[in-house]
Amino acid sequence: MGRIDGKIALITGGASGIGLATARLFVDEGAKVILTDRDKAAADAALAALGERTKFHLLDVTHEDQWIAVTEAVVAEFGRIDVLVNSAGVALLKDIEATTLDDWRALTAVNLDGTFLGCKHAVRVMKERGGGSIVNMSSVAGLIGNGNLAAYSASKGGVRLLTKSVALHCARKGYNIRCNSVHPSFVETAMLRGMIAAGRDPAKMAANYTGAAPLGRLAQPIEVARAILFLASEESSFTTGAELVVDGGLTAA
Repeated sequence: MGRIDGKIALITGGASGIGLATARLFVDEGAKVILTDRDKAAADAALAALGERTKFHLLDVTHEDQWIAVTEAVVAEFGRIDVLVNSAGVALLKDIEATTLDDWRALTAVNLDGTFLGCKHAVRVMKERGGGSIVNMSSVAGLIGNGNLAAYSASKGGVRLLTKSVALHCARKGYNIRCNSVHPSFVETAMLRGMIAAGRDPAKMAANYTGAAPLGRLAQPIEVARAILFLASEESSFTTGAELVVDGGLTAA
């Protein structure tokens, strides 16, 4: 308990899935958590469960003006942002031939543009207030290829290298801002269930995803949240520009 006691943490996509699991864990470990999401109803339900150490701001991560407004509001209320978790994301089960340009742009706007804007405005705020930690949600699909996830894989590969660029820039500038990425494999979330349901053979797809990792099961959101907590805390004070893989051994093969 208390591994990030007193820290101010902003989590995008915090109303569900990995973002919500991270918010719960952060609250348990002593942080004040600002959830952002574009689903206010889901966020209201999350806030009711998480309690008084959490706040909510409506945020569509693809809009820079909203990023500016949210970061300024958090600084006005709390004085700083210590941790940013860029968890908002979407998936699309389509190969290169099936992916339209509109599909591509819509997905990369959330997964890559949204992460870029989060990093940009977190650095702007953190560098004036002693530093901080940025954790970007990538994927094993950002490390290895997947023929059925053309746009998703490209966006998550972009997040991986954006993370390294931000980490090097901040280190060389002496900002005391660390930036790392987390790379889960298949996680039992509503987003994954939606992908499976949209597939041609949901039962077969569910079995394939469940058995993809050598550990023989899906990851749970809390298992990814624990990796994020490590990168957010001072336990990882000499870790920046790194990729933390949470994949049950999938990429070891």
